[in-house]
Amino acid sequence: MKFLSSLDAKDRRLLLWCVGIGLTLAALTGFLTPREESPVPSTYLAGQHGARAAYETLLRSGYSLERWERPLSELAATAGPDTVVIFAEPYTREGDDIKAVRAILERGGRVLSTGFWGGYILPGEAGDTPREFNFAACKLEPEGLDSLAGSGEVWMVPRATWQVGNPAHRVDYSCAGQPAVVKYGWGKGHAVWWASSTPLENGSLARAHNLDLFLNSLGPREGHRFYWDESLHGEVRSTWSYAAGPALTLLQFGLPVLGLLVVFSFSRRSGPVRDLPAPARATPIEFLEALGSLYRNAGAASTAVSIAWERFRRHTLQSAAAGGRQSTQMGAAELAAVIRRRFPGADASLETDLAACEEAAWGETITPREALKLIQTLYGHREKLLASAKPGSPHQVSAPQQASKPDIKSEDIHSNQQERAS
Repeated sequence: MKFLSSLDAKDRRLLLWCVGIGLTLAALTGFLTPREESPVPSTYLAGQHGARAAYETLLRSGYSLERWERPLSELAATAGPDTVVIFAEPYTREGDDIKAVRAILERGGRVLSTGFWGGYILPGEAGDTPREFNFAACKLEPEGLDSLAGSGEVWMVPRATWQVGNPAHRVDYSCAGQPAVVKYGWGKGHAVWWASSTPLENGSLARAHNLDLFLNSLGPREGHRFYWDESLHGEVRSTWSYAAGPALTLLQFGLPVLGLLVVFSFSRRSGPVRDLPAPARATPIEFLEALGSLYRNAGAASTAVSIAWERFRRHTLQSAAAGGRQSTQMGAAELAAVIRRRFPGADASLETDLAACEEAAWGETITPREALKLIQTLYGHREKLLASAKPGSPHQVSAPQQASKPDIKSEDIHSNQQERAS
C-alpha cells in the first residue's frame, strides 16, 4: 500500500518534496545557527555564565542547599537566623519580592545578592548603575581587615556600583575606586552585595580566590539552611526555556508556513464532497450571444456570411425545383436567373445582393457590421420568396402564366412582406 494512496501522484510527490525540504532546512538551521548562551547565572546552566558548578560544589561540600522556585513570600514566612538566600543576578520590580527580601533580613537571615537588580531588591536603595563601562575582568582591591576582605585575590566584571555615604555599609572590595563588594547589617540579618555574579559563574569560579569570596559571603556552613533562588530568573521557568533561541524562533514561524503549503498542495485538485448541481440550460438568446462572441473572437465574419449564403442557396433551389435546376455549385448569377424565372416578381436588387453575398462568403476583409447587413438581406429575400411560393399567393406564377404575365412588379412583393411584418 502506497503512502497516502488517496492522493494524486503529482500531489503526493509535491507533498513529499515540501516535507523533505522543510526537514532539511530545520536540520541545517539547528546545526549551523550559532548557539546563544544565556547570561543568567542559573544553577541549571552549565555554560560559561551559568552557576551549576558553584551549586554542585556546595552540595558536595555538605551544604544544606535547595533551589527555591516558589514565591519569595513563602520563604520569608519561614525564614530565621539560620536562613541564607543567594540571589544571583535577580530580576524583579515587584513590591512583594522586595518586601520578602526585607522580611528575611529582619528575621535574622543572610542574603547574598549580585548585580544592579540585586542591589535594587536590597533594603537601603544604594544600588546604582556603573559610572564607567568595563567589559574586561577587574582584579578587585581589598578594603578593610575582616574575613570577607581577606578572601584573597578576586576577579570580577562589575556591572553596577554602590552609593557610598552610609557608615553602616562597609566596602570590602573595590574596582578602580568603585565599590564592588559591600556588606552591611539590616534588622537582625546581614546583606552582602556584589557588583556582578562573575566570581560564582562556571567560567570564573576556579580563578584565583573567587570560590573563597563566595564561601565567605555565605557565612558558616553548620546550622544554616541555604536557598539558591531561581524564582527571579525570568528566562528559567520550565524545561522548554532552554530551547529558546533562533532555532526555536525559526521553527515557530516555519512550521505554520509548512503546514499551509501542505494544505494548499493537498487541496489544489481536491473536488467537492458532493456532486455539483446540473448547469441550467442556456436560453436561445444566450446561445446566440455565445455564438456571436465566438465569431467575433475568431474574426470569422465571412464564415457567417458563407453559412447564410449556402443555406439560402439550398432552400431556394428546393423551392425552385420546378425550374429543373438543383445544382449546389450554382453561382450567384445563375441562381438569380433561376429565381427570376420562378419568381418574376422578385426584388430588383436580387442579383446585386446575391453577388455581394457570394463575394463576401469567400473574402476575409469584411467587417461584422457588413456581414450582419448581408445576412439580413438574404433573410429578407428568403422570406419574400417563401411567401410567394405559398399556394394561392397573388405573387405565385406558374410556368404557363409566366408568358402571359411577365411583368409582375416587385413593389407587390414588398407590400406583401410589409403586411406580413405588420
